[in-house]
Amino acid sequence: MSKTSSWIAGINAVASSLEHDSEHVREVLIEAGAKNPRLVEIEERARQLDISVRKVNSQAIGGVAGDLRHQGVVARYEAAKSLEESELVPLIEAADGKALVLVLDGVQDPHNLGACLRSAAAAGVTAVVIPKDKAAPINATVRKTSAGAADRIAIFSVTNLARTLRSIKDAGVWVYGLDGAATSSIHQIDFKGNVALVMGGEADGMRRLTREHCDGLVKIPMPGEMESLNVSVATGVALFEVVRQRVGVVK
Repeated sequence: MSKTSSWIAGINAVASSLEHDSEHVREVLIEAGAKNPRLVEIEERARQLDISVRKVNSQAIGGVAGDLRHQGVVARYEAAKSLEESELVPLIEAADGKALVLVLDGVQDPHNLGACLRSAAAAGVTAVVIPKDKAAPINATVRKTSAGAADRIAIFSVTNLARTLRSIKDAGVWVYGLDGAATSSIHQIDFKGNVALVMGGEADGMRRLTREHCDGLVKIPMPGEMESLNVSVATGVALFEVVRQRVGVVK
């Protein structure tokens, strides 16, 4: 498998990469003279892991961070660890009847994808499934926005989303697509067993073939005057309805 390098920017993203996936961190650049104690912690941790640390000026960090808010630290990251599609069903089976899969069908804004991953990690999802085509890749922007969540959860990038949905349905997962025109509310569905929630992309929602592979369509009730929510917001609302049903009052 080929590897490519990208830059992760920001304290939380770099710290999470060192904590959860340090084998792919090649070097850390820290702003010289910065006083933030968390930067000191990152430097110490990187050196403990025998990862190269360089003190550079702010302009050098800004040059590799681009438009990302770097907070005085960036890390060169080589190839996110990837999971084979064949590993998804065993992961579901290991969840002992309480698998929660998030399917993101064509989320193209990396900030939205990162926010979805952050909510997924907070909700304790079993896996996140994204298509390889017409979707944002797991890049530095996604990692930054996810606040490290991209390193903590199982993410599957699949070539054929419809085939993957068939596979998880065969494994005993009920697949529900979020659709504002649906007649059933998310509060009316029993999400206590194996469940997959499918969220559509920003522009057109779920693709037709994806919709056809759902067991049902559900909506988030919105008594206000807005017709829809941002996909990352809707993802958080839907995931934590599952959490609410499974653990009662979320504390």
